[in-house]
Order: sequence, then C-alpha cells, then structure tokens
Amino acid sequence: MLPEFRDPDKLLRALTHASYANEHAIEAGKPVQDNERLEFLGDAILDFIAAAWLYQRFPDFDEGRLTALRAALVRAATLAQFAEQVGLPDRLRLGKGETESGGRHRANILGDAFEALLGALYLDQGYQAAYDFLVPIIERAMPAILVENLDRDPKSQLQEWSQANCSVTPRYRLVSATGPDHAKIFTVQVSIGNEVIATGNGTSKQMAEQDAARNALLNHVMRLSDEQANTAASEASDTQAMENWLAADADAGETAPVSER
Repeated sequence: MLPEFRDPDKLLRALTHASYANEHAIEAGKPVQDNERLEFLGDAILDFIAAAWLYQRFPDFDEGRLTALRAALVRAATLAQFAEQVGLPDRLRLGKGETESGGRHRANILGDAFEALLGALYLDQGYQAAYDFLVPIIERAMPAILVENLDRDPKSQLQEWSQANCSVTPRYRLVSATGPDHAKIFTVQVSIGNEVIATGNGTSKQMAEQDAARNALLNHVMRLSDEQANTAASEASDTQAMENWLAADADAGETAPVSER
C-alpha cells in the first residue's frame, strides 16, 4: 500500500515515468515533470536507510557481508518486488508505447519508481517517514535473501563454481539487442570452456548476463551436481556390495569344516 502524502503533487511526480511526460507536456496548465530527479534522491536515501538498518540488525557481520546484503536489497529485481508489494504498477503513469510493451511490470521501471517514491516521501514528510515506510519492507525481504543466498549475485556464484570445478572463468557474449531504444531486450550467452551452457535476457546487458548466470546455475550446474551425486551414490553402493560380499565370504570360511579349509 502506498504511503499517504501531504502534498499529492509529490506522489504524482514520483509515479510519472519519462515516457508519460514526453507525451503529456502540459496538464492543468502546468508542465508535467517526470520522476527521474526523485529517483536520484531516493536512491541515496534507500542506500542510507538500508545500510543503517543492516548495521543495527547484524552486529556480527563484517563490512564485506553488510555490503553484499545491501547490494541484494537495492538491486533492481528486489526493488521491483517492493514496488509490486506496495501497489506501484497499477498507479504508474507511463506513455502509451511503454505501457503496450509491458513497462508496467518491467523491473528497472518499477525499481526506479520505488526509489522515486522514497525520495518524494522524504521531501514530503522527512527522514523518519521514509525510514518507517521502508524498514518493514526490508524486514520482510531479508529472510529470503539470507536463506536463498541472494546477497551473492548469480555471476559471482557461477564464477566461483566454474573456477572450483573447471578451473576456468565463465565468458559472456551478447547475442542480440532487439526492440525500440526505450524498450530494448538484450540476449546473452554464457560459456564455460567451449560449451555454451545457458542464455539469458534482460532490459540491459548487465541484467541479461545475470539472467544467463542464474539459468546456468539452475540448469547446467544443478544437473552436473546431480550427476556427481548419483555417481558418488553408485560408487558407495558398489563399495558396500563388495564389503558385504567379503564379509559373507569371511563368515563362510570361518564356519566351514576343517577338512574343507
């Protein structure tokens, strides 16, 4: 649920994407302003509140872990989830083309709008209001981030696995960039050695690379892990069978008559 605003114009601006402002230059005799400046402000406020909350919440975590957790909280995919939770998609003011291309549920647009909302709330009611609005959302998100290891991005996880198991670093190659400039979709392939193991898509090259790494972890790496586990289980079974056979043979030898030994 969106917070209440004393000045509705601040909320309206936070909800206004640049594509809408480009199509509606004047409304009610006033220029339409997009949310990009509010996004800039909200980004800084988000970083500060997230850092302050993490510092208090996890007193035993070192700087590196706190930094990774903050990055997981403020990444586009997480902010898009926050935006969905408070009902932003239905309230966004988007241009016609952006709406028709699915912009209302695009992660980067939702994340930017959430930051703009936070910036507008700060201007409307101050730091404490922004803090009180954001912290419950962060608290609900943190268990999943910790359990699912989301503070370690997929590219980092894939690189660690690849270097440990294959002694090589994954390589990413841009395959295509399709669509109009305001709604491009990038497609990236990730390879380990000479094998292409996954493909990913995103609204930026960086997001497409993360998606490719995520798909690689979910599909290729998990398949290899399953194969390794099955091989280990098979080897363990073979070993146990041999041990059982030897034990049975030894028992037979012990109970056989002396004349048969």
